[in-house]
Amino acid sequence: MSLSNKYLLLLFFTLLSIVGFMIKLPSVFSDFNRELHALFYLCATLVLTLMFPNRWTLIGIGLLIFGILIEFAQEFSNKISIRLIGRKIHGNFDIVDVKYNLFGIVVGLFIFLGYRFIVKAQSS
Repeated sequence: MSLSNKYLLLLFFTLLSIVGFMIKLPSVFSDFNRELHALFYLCATLVLTLMFPNRWTLIGIGLLIFGILIEFAQEFSNKISIRLIGRKIHGNFDIVDVKYNLFGIVVGLFIFLGYRFIVKAQSS
């Protein structure tokens, strides 16, 4: 895949993720919110590190910052939605969500680095 296609795919999924995180989950998922955070960031870490294997540190830091910014954006958009429609559209800033995001990122990086170590060891 060409570098420009990788960046287009990254942009598409970033925008899709922003929209997805800015709408409230159906109540059926509320009991699994934390696990969904970890799972999303685990998958995002794996996909991005496989697309850009030499940038795994930047990917980890970038995803952590993205998760924190999304939490702040949710808090801010709730203030706007309360003024406009009289109710919140999703949850508030939650530091526990950020911790689960970080957990998913760290697990994803361990899996990626383990995979890379095994591949390099086999090719030697």
